[in-house]
Amino acid sequence: MRLLIIGSLDGQIGAASRIAMQRGAKVIQADGITQAMEVMRSGQGADLVMCDVAYDIAQLLEAMKAERIHLPVVACGVETDSRAAVAAIKAGAKEYVPLPPDADLIAAVLEAVAAEQDALIFQDPAMDRVIQMAKKVAASQAGVLITGESGTGKELVARYLHRNSPRKDKAFVAVNCAAIPGELLESELFGHEKGAFTGAIARRVGKFEEANGGTLLLDEISEMDLKLQAKLLRAIQEREIVRIGSNAAVKVDTRIVATSNRNMEETVKAGKFREDLYFRLNVVKLTLPPLRDRPKDIEVLAGHFARASAEENGFPLRRVSPEAIATLKTHNWPGNVRELENTMHRAVLLSSGDEIGPDAFDFASSSGLGANPSGASMVGRTVADVERDLIIDTLKHTIGNRTHAARILGISIRTLRNKLNAYVQEGVAVPAPGAGETA
Repeated sequence: MRLLIIGSLDGQIGAASRIAMQRGAKVIQADGITQAMEVMRSGQGADLVMCDVAYDIAQLLEAMKAERIHLPVVACGVETDSRAAVAAIKAGAKEYVPLPPDADLIAAVLEAVAAEQDALIFQDPAMDRVIQMAKKVAASQAGVLITGESGTGKELVARYLHRNSPRKDKAFVAVNCAAIPGELLESELFGHEKGAFTGAIARRVGKFEEANGGTLLLDEISEMDLKLQAKLLRAIQEREIVRIGSNAAVKVDTRIVATSNRNMEETVKAGKFREDLYFRLNVVKLTLPPLRDRPKDIEVLAGHFARASAEENGFPLRRVSPEAIATLKTHNWPGNVRELENTMHRAVLLSSGDEIGPDAFDFASSSGLGANPSGASMVGRTVADVERDLIIDTLKHTIGNRTHAARILGISIRTLRNKLNAYVQEGVAVPAPGAGETA
């Protein structure tokens, strides 16, 4: 666990730091938000940020969001500072830790973050076969490609590979290739020098360097632009990268693990993914089975998510009834484990009595797909309405990037812009264009 503490190490925050180190955390300290951002840009890395509420937590989170730095932030301050605590939570802090620090509370926060990142829960033989294969190849330096439907747990398996490798004491760094516009992804991976492009306000180390000695997860790599694929291949082959705006090569020792929810062989045949890069990544392939093919996992995960949701919301713990388990096993699970988690969270909130029954389930709401597998919830809606929702949801997924959204939707950028202009005239809220784009 790498902990970045923002604030003076004198007194109570210093005590929190010492407790964290006693619990095995590696602690880096920054005197303020500006210095903290420099630390996060530098590639030293962190798994958790703890910030004194004397600083502007909202400003910190906005600065991190602007530079696509996704880390949980925990606020800390004296117990009497209730207004600052509430403001920090409203701004997006995960927790508030009162000072002076309690050793058990600090330990619990660290353990909760680690558990959230690394929990891999399964009982089904279909999943066990995959994990046994992962265990065999974890200690090697080989690249691993993990495939499977969305929500099956590909990142968790990637973290499992890292934890069971000789690199476990170094950084595990994840990049979602589908969520970052193509023109920014190169900077995210390789870094940039100050002034290399508009918005490059300071030098930033890329994810390759941040993961040096450790593991770099390239999530949904099949969404990466072909031009960037060529640069990625060179970086993997030469074990060196060049920051944008620089001519100097930087040597890196980074193990690559990649994931995709697509059929990669078909994507290669379609000319959308380089064959040479595919073979470089696909030294070992792990294919995760969908949840509907893991019936034993449905039961154990349902119980796990019910307990976690009850604890999170301060609700009484209720067992999942046999009838509810039977109902869960008949569902097709298009959203897989992620959908099951949402289903159980909602069931915990709506249930009463001593147990969770099948009447607490609403698969259409929990899937995030807007419809159940039969499509029944679409009845009565026009094709235009469904198309509009699909386009808006895809645009949200690409952080407003029109070019990337058009590519995912399989339509031209001109067609997409014409539809968006029509939606705006109808009063529909349309996500703003991604960085570097015009509407």
